Amino acid sequence: MTTLALPSVRGKLTPNAPLAPLVWFKSGGTADWLFEPKDITDLKEFLAGLAPDVPVMALGLGSNLIVRDGGVPGVVIRLGKAFAKVQKVDEVTLNCGGGASGILVSSTARDNGIAGLEFLRSIPGTVGGFVRMNGGAYGREVKDVLIDCDVVIRSGEVATLPVSELGYTYRHSDLTDGSIVVAARFRGHPGEPAAIQAEMDRISAAREASQPLRSKTGGSTFKNPDGAKAWELVDKAGCRGLTMGGAQVSEKHTNFLINTGEATSAEIEALGEEVRKRVKNMSGVELEWEIKRIGRP
Repeated sequence: MTTLALPSVRGKLTPNAPLAPLVWFKSGGTADWLFEPKDITDLKEFLAGLAPDVPVMALGLGSNLIVRDGGVPGVVIRLGKAFAKVQKVDEVTLNCGGGASGILVSSTARDNGIAGLEFLRSIPGTVGGFVRMNGGAYGREVKDVLIDCDVVIRSGEVATLPVSELGYTYRHSDLTDGSIVVAARFRGHPGEPAAIQAEMDRISAAREASQPLRSKTGGSTFKNPDGAKAWELVDKAGCRGLTMGGAQVSEKHTNFLINTGEATSAEIEALGEEVRKRVKNMSGVELEWEIKRIGRP
């Protein structure tokens, strides 16, 4: 790790911070530095004072992520409690902190009689992560409900970007790597709390039935190609249950990789690449990673 001259902070700054405990796969190396800002001012001042060549990335709940075994250079920023508030703006709108979970957003919507945000319950991440990725599930995605978001850019300035400026496509936005989503406004429509809860229960049961939620996994591994389902292509290529070291293609849902015990990130990533190769040989389709892979091999 290189020694950095870092700006002073009011939050928590940890050198050589283990990231494995913070990600769903429970594997991978350390961050050169982990910064947990006290509030948005702390974050802005830190980024403004940080040498511009130091890489920065945000970490949410660590669901859609492989942290490579060599660790992550620069600074990893994790938004804590100060960024996890969700408040009602009006009858159909919520203002959500970048560190708030999808479950908190959908539950707050329910309590305020706001329908249309139920699907966020099933996205295993934070507002910052699913705004960046255009997260989605059960036929809806973030671009359908987002009004705008507040982003702290690498220079430390804050920009409010409307949904039209995010360049959203399937599981993608044009947000740059060093920018941190600190808040977002979501719009639903009026609904009955009981009906909203019933829809959330339906989504929850469907996930529980089809996905290996009790395993160390990373969520959906590959993007669905046009007109096809990634899990079907993986299954047809004979990869259900395929293992590499401690990594395995889930028997329950073939678009999920799982860490069966002590898998390294290298094993998990190599298994994903093997699956891509077999799918390409079998069906000619080049599967694209949905899971982000970060850091040094």
